[in-house]
Amino acid sequence: MATTKSKKTVAKSKPKTTSKSKSTKETKAEVTVKETKVVAQKTNCVKEFFARKYEPAESILTIFKSPKIYGAILGEIIGVMLLTLVFLTLGLYQPLFIMFVILVVTIAVYGISGANLNPLVTVGMMATRRMSVIRGVVYIVAQVVGAWLGLLVINAFRLGSGTAAELPAMAALTEKTFWAVAFVELIGAVLIGFFYARALVYKRSVFTFAAIVAGGVLFAVLFAIMISGNYFGYEKSFMLNPAVALMYQIFPQSGANFGEVLGAVAMALGGYVVFPMLGGTVGFYLADIASKLSGEETK
Repeated sequence: MATTKSKKTVAKSKPKTTSKSKSTKETKAEVTVKETKVVAQKTNCVKEFFARKYEPAESILTIFKSPKIYGAILGEIIGVMLLTLVFLTLGLYQPLFIMFVILVVTIAVYGISGANLNPLVTVGMMATRRMSVIRGVVYIVAQVVGAWLGLLVINAFRLGSGTAAELPAMAALTEKTFWAVAFVELIGAVLIGFFYARALVYKRSVFTFAAIVAGGVLFAVLFAIMISGNYFGYEKSFMLNPAVALMYQIFPQSGANFGEVLGAVAMALGGYVVFPMLGGTVGFYLADIASKLSGEETK
């Protein structure tokens, strides 16, 4: 009897030991799988953050085959031309008028081109892979052409009126004012880029999208007015749109000699083009980081 009991005890104890070892192995396997999944998720998050968000098939060989690109180009030209007309008549020291104009123009053009209407926005779109490089370059060229047409129209009316009314003056950049102006342009562009990227979340509602974009520009203009006037003491020293600045502030430069003109143009390019485009890119990435941290899908 004792032998039988002991056999039963041994028989019973063996499966328990086996099940424990199996469960231990399974637990280790599960931990390994979970760790692998966590690493994969982190890798996927990084890949998703820098993932291409535009049409993969879009390239220099395919983009011009669709008539939509020509409508987009026309939309950007007309939109930037209208903005240039306003900027060069009212100036940027009428922020409420500027906000209303941007709201209306954005609503009118959004369905055609997405209403970038500003090279710093287009560069931000390209940097965050929302737009292909070829489309971005085409948009920037269209924006510069639109600004040029706006300048031609304004000059035609100005000279044709016989009064030769002056355009709103902008302070010329010097070594003393460069960094102050560049700082204002940079931070203003960060705000515009951030608001535009956030507006893309609401792109199904054109009015909401346009309202957020216009509000961002209003906020950037108010910031620029306050900082440039109250802290730096330089009024009318910002543009916050490289396309308009190219026509209005950079190309008309003059000087005593070629070297002086070249230096002034280089300084203006840095302050009114390079820094705003850098700021626009930073604004877009800040919006994307905020979206990722909140768990929101990047648009």
